[in-house]
Amino acid sequence: MKFDLEVVVVSHGATDLLRNCLNSLKEYPASVRMRVTVVDSGSPVETPTMVESEFPEVRLIRLANVGFSAANNEVLREAANEASCCMILLLNPDTEVRPGTIDAAVQRLKSDRQIGMVGVRLVTADGSFDHASKRAFPTPLAALAHFTGLGRMMGAPKQLTQYRATWLEEDDPGQVDAVNGAFMLVRREAVEQVGPLDEGYWLYMEDLDWCRRFNDSGWTVFYEPAGEALHIKGGSSPERRRPKQEIAFHRGMGRFYRRFDAPENPGLVNLAVYLGIAAKLAISLLITAGGGSRDR
Repeated sequence: MKFDLEVVVVSHGATDLLRNCLNSLKEYPASVRMRVTVVDSGSPVETPTMVESEFPEVRLIRLANVGFSAANNEVLREAANEASCCMILLLNPDTEVRPGTIDAAVQRLKSDRQIGMVGVRLVTADGSFDHASKRAFPTPLAALAHFTGLGRMMGAPKQLTQYRATWLEEDDPGQVDAVNGAFMLVRREAVEQVGPLDEGYWLYMEDLDWCRRFNDSGWTVFYEPAGEALHIKGGSSPERRRPKQEIAFHRGMGRFYRRFDAPENPGLVNLAVYLGIAAKLAISLLITAGGGSRDR
């Protein structure tokens, strides 16, 4: 089968959300030839069974719980060698595309050969803008401000809001450092050059890492608000508040900083950053133990 676009959805439970995601792809497909692949990463049996019975046209790959990066890479490596496939869309199972969403991203990707990745405008369940749709690579100060909430306050100075790519309005298309891993349309040639997702990240931060490597390799990452998708934040990882998920998130933060920023900073700055990550992990684990929640 020849196709222009491979859509990859990695599932780990969340059967109802996955069903909604696949229904949205069926209702609002791309104008180009499209194949949808669900990579099931260790879900309970009802999830892959639902895909087989309700979406027979969807290709299903069953794996153990290998982690988000490794599950996506199962198809990324295959698609990178598929001459007929020129685009790959990584889509979270807790998303739903809207009319024209995929086409808007495809048109933007095709508009400039230098664009290697496109993200769209993400909205949460209440219709509000998901600020993770467009991001900058965080400075230590901006990261601290974001996670303490200071960077999310109205009127906060640019040094504190930098992580949210505030130079670009939510309805304005433009180049950004990073887009959200919930919706990442990538060019096959870019993946061939940059490589797949880093499997050193089991869950979380792999999208920011990939965007950094796209940028470092000379590819443009673009935010396209003409396309919109619903993103039920955290819906695809219902156990995300458990210690294993918290540890994975904070290990990812440390890995990203160690790979890209630590070599440029003095030792004392690096020590302060690692201590800050450790302190945040300790606080998050206490919140988790108490049954609370925290906005990432």
